[in-house]
Amino acid sequence: MRLGVLDVGSNTVHLLVVDAHPGARPLPAHSHKREMRLAELLDADGAIGPEGIDTLARVIADAVQAAEDKGCEDVLPFATSAVREASNADEVLARVREVTGVDLQVLSGEDEARLTFLAARRWFGWSAGKLLVLDIGGGSLEIAYGIDEDPDAAVSLPLGAGRLTGGWLPGDPPDPLDVKALRRYVRAQIARIVGEFSRLGAPDHVVATSKTFKQLARIAGAARSAEGLYVQRDLSRRSLEEWVPKLASMTTEERAALPGVSDGRAGQLLAGALVAEGAMDLFGVDQLEICPWALREGVILRRLDHLAT
Repeated sequence: MRLGVLDVGSNTVHLLVVDAHPGARPLPAHSHKREMRLAELLDADGAIGPEGIDTLARVIADAVQAAEDKGCEDVLPFATSAVREASNADEVLARVREVTGVDLQVLSGEDEARLTFLAARRWFGWSAGKLLVLDIGGGSLEIAYGIDEDPDAAVSLPLGAGRLTGGWLPGDPPDPLDVKALRRYVRAQIARIVGEFSRLGAPDHVVATSKTFKQLARIAGAARSAEGLYVQRDLSRRSLEEWVPKLASMTTEERAALPGVSDGRAGQLLAGALVAEGAMDLFGVDQLEICPWALREGVILRRLDHLAT
């Protein structure tokens, strides 16, 4: 069957169309993406304004039409941090439903972490042992740990690359004092939850998902995406520690010229690097592997599991 998963995230609205059935690997068939940066549309009261709501509804309507054009039997729509934390989330969801007929499911941060963990577990298999999974989005950082398909611990922290860039790093390039303050804040937030994971023992394998980690691995020397999904891509803490001060001294335009860094994500890359570095340091991770699958694949896999029962 052909399924569409519609991800309304903090940075983009992304429709992923896959051919899938229970027991088989979902095969990507089409991708429809529109950059929105919802996290940056929040006003002083934490609400998404009328113009932002209308734009979001139009973008979702376009994505639904694309899913229909590609022959999707069903579309699985969900929203993450930006909509979840908007003070007028109910208004946003009602307007989207009115304009498009789409009933967005708002995932909790823990749901995000659990579904991303499921995707990583299916990708790496049981032989990977105890997994620690890190995912940096536009609005939040998800961390999950476990030996089964459902993690033993899963948390979400408000440490998304877009959120932190907008709130802490106004300069281009950023003021060194702002970078230092953000670094201190990020590490304090992560340190609060490290103990919850440490008591479960050391992981056998540490993996990371998300565009932020993929771009950081790429500038640190990992293979290009054009070389395929099955090429192993790693990121070491040593490489990250070397790159953070370089990124801090660069303008957004200079970061966009780095290999694998998109124009739309270049402004957020430093904040994402500070979160990645802090997480790897505080969790004692010297090296991690990039996982090609993440939240969208987790949503698809969960749906296929339900179809099989």
